[in-house]
Amino acid sequence: MAGILHDVVFVDGVRTPFGKAGESGVYARTRADDLVVRCIRELLARHPQLPPERIDEVAVAATTQTGDQGLTIGRMSALLAGLPRSVPGFAIDRMCAGAMTAVTTTASGIASGFYDVAIAGGVEHMGHHPMGEGVDPNPRIVAEKLVDPSALVMGQTAENLHDRFPKVTKQRCDVYAAASQARVAAAYEAGRLQADLVPMSTRDAEGAWGLATVDEPPRPGTTVEDLAALRTPFRPSGRVTAGNSAGLNDGATACLIASAEVAAELGLPVRMRLVGYAFAGVEPEVMGIGPVPATEKVLARTGLSIEDIGLFEINEAFAVQVLAFLDHFGIADDDPRVNPDGGAIALGHPLASSGVRLMTQLARHFQDRPEVRYGLTTMCIGIGMGGSVIWENPHHADYGTDRTERAA
Repeated sequence: MAGILHDVVFVDGVRTPFGKAGESGVYARTRADDLVVRCIRELLARHPQLPPERIDEVAVAATTQTGDQGLTIGRMSALLAGLPRSVPGFAIDRMCAGAMTAVTTTASGIASGFYDVAIAGGVEHMGHHPMGEGVDPNPRIVAEKLVDPSALVMGQTAENLHDRFPKVTKQRCDVYAAASQARVAAAYEAGRLQADLVPMSTRDAEGAWGLATVDEPPRPGTTVEDLAALRTPFRPSGRVTAGNSAGLNDGATACLIASAEVAAELGLPVRMRLVGYAFAGVEPEVMGIGPVPATEKVLARTGLSIEDIGLFEINEAFAVQVLAFLDHFGIADDDPRVNPDGGAIALGHPLASSGVRLMTQLARHFQDRPEVRYGLTTMCIGIGMGGSVIWENPHHADYGTDRTERAA
């Protein structure tokens, strides 16, 4: 019923294993839309109690919306996944926060009572669609000095962030990056990541079929000494390297969200509840600082403080932006609440898909950590933005009681 705010719950999330972009990558001969279709089909298979016709919307994000990522990919993915033709869909672009925005946009419809159930996700095939390919920035952006030219090159914005925050040294970034690799390796060894992954068929250059079952980008055993030797491609004697940044990757994610009432009606699991979200703009030249004002904004809107957040899933586009966030909020570089199973530096960052990966990992942590009530998913966004979403753990003893949040 419209006019009444409804609780929005995260039912489940899945993703393909992430691959390395390029001719040698595992998905070099796989279509982008097939990646996200595989995720949607897996969600439906995992939750047979959900009648497909009850899905009100399919929102799929892609940063480059052309070729196999074009033609209103949300609608095309719904059709290709076998959903009833009555189920609509649309495409979203907010660069790295595409999937995050797919979730928050459809969640707003659920909270308002206009949707009951939605599928939200994202895909990026950076091998087929290199970042920035085919774009035509308006020359006034530079000619009228609206932004510095470096704002259009993400690696240069990371170097600018180092300039802005000199305490975030290359050494700190390399230490953080090596730790991310180690955490991912430990998570795989313990079997904590595998449940999120959807095996994806692949083909090699000779046409032979294969199956991707694990992420391709991680480099277990990476040391700080290894990282210290890498070149700095964005600036001579710079600080940003391929080792302390996320790579160029291919992959897709998708999740099911629903109103709490409909989840209960259909017998769908509740893995977490949406508390609030916020997006904020920053100077495009230092886009990596975006998670700071976005997080401050959502904390203010929900009446929570940073001390209330017991788990953080921060997208590791660059180590410098993660560390700048941690410094701002007085959190240690090695705080165990932050990316407990590693992040994008090791796993990869297929741009528009990554927001749902953060959410899926947070939901898994909630299940393992019932003592934690609130968690945060946050990321920086190209062209100068940040996005943050706060979630509540349904396994916490106080879940659903004494809520102070003003947002759904």
